[in-house]
Amino acid sequence: MTQLPGLLDTEAIRKDFPVLDRLVHDDKKLVYLDNAATSQKPRQVLDALSEYYERYNANVHRGVHVLAEEATALYEGARDKVATFINAPSRDEVIFTKNASESLNLVANMLGWADEPYRVDHETEIVITEMEHHSNIVPWQLLSQRTGAKLKWFGLTDDGRLDLSNINEVINEKTKIVSFVLVSNILGTFNPVEAIVRRAQEVGALVLIDASQAAPHMPLDVQALQADFVAFTGHKMCGPTGIGVLWGRQELLEDLPPFLGGGEMIETVSMHSSTYAPAPHKFEAGTPPIAQAVGLGAAIDYLSAIGMEKIAAHEHALTEYAVKRLQEVPDLKIIGPTTAEDRGAAISFTLGDIHPHDVGQVLDEQGIAVRVGHHCARPVCLRYGIPATTRASFYLYSTPGEIDALVEGLEHVRNFFG
Repeated sequence: MTQLPGLLDTEAIRKDFPVLDRLVHDDKKLVYLDNAATSQKPRQVLDALSEYYERYNANVHRGVHVLAEEATALYEGARDKVATFINAPSRDEVIFTKNASESLNLVANMLGWADEPYRVDHETEIVITEMEHHSNIVPWQLLSQRTGAKLKWFGLTDDGRLDLSNINEVINEKTKIVSFVLVSNILGTFNPVEAIVRRAQEVGALVLIDASQAAPHMPLDVQALQADFVAFTGHKMCGPTGIGVLWGRQELLEDLPPFLGGGEMIETVSMHSSTYAPAPHKFEAGTPPIAQAVGLGAAIDYLSAIGMEKIAAHEHALTEYAVKRLQEVPDLKIIGPTTAEDRGAAISFTLGDIHPHDVGQVLDEQGIAVRVGHHCARPVCLRYGIPATTRASFYLYSTPGEIDALVEGLEHVRNFFG
């Protein structure tokens, strides 16, 4: 068995994840390497969800009976856990959404409806990057089409990094918002937050960071990032689907208009007009994802007990090993950084002229689950002139043995296709 420094006790951790014991295709042990798409869930999270529905299920904030009060305490307790996890100055800066996509759309729509000085209109510009997930491209395209604002972006270098050589031209006095990913879901690249935020602050632009591929894997400190908004999702960090987070600076949340209207987000309502509740409830219209928030809180408890620094060290060791092993495979080309430095634990690659969908299908027959396609980042594939990629991505329960299995599986793919 391969031993690497800095690894977690994966044998103990994997006992918490029932699905990792599965056999697929009758007799193949599951090798789950699709963690950038969604993570598996530990028993602690599954138990929290089950206990909520069995003992506490009720709507929140509205009832005075015991179940309603207990459900409200659990829901708001999850908000407290998120605030601590990301080092938010105030719990009231934590907004629950259904996923990171909704969080990003929430900000885009707020800015389209906002008054000055935040309003995005035909005289202003929006800046993103070429490596964004579609969820951080399409909302800004829609906002640009609706308002006439100009959409601009940073391109990519040949080695999968952001090309910031023209940063002063791309981010200028017309820029209203700069929205970019902290860690790329397709390239694995860690982006230079400090340089981008500094330039945005120089011209008075807001900054939104998509931390969906960062929050599960490393310590996330929203104050240290110095952004105005940070978005991430629960299902990639051992939590359930249907729950996302938007953190925003308190003064911005007070000034900006709501995204959705309905119950809970109001203060008073008449047939002529309405006033709105303070943040975060101002942005949480209707019955929220209560059980999902409870599950996310349990996931945060689980990850925090292990330690995010330890998880980051574990994944760095695995990524370093995976990059080395994958580069031993003939005809394999990594798309993105080819060293473990300044990159996350998602590695995309091509294998000669074998289509990634074929690679993924043959690997699946061996019990190895990877991702194939554009990974909701088609502009990256267009930039590098490839139809798609195969992506292997690791998490706290991944092992060197699974990387070895992937490499052996890729040799089988090569032999299968001659």
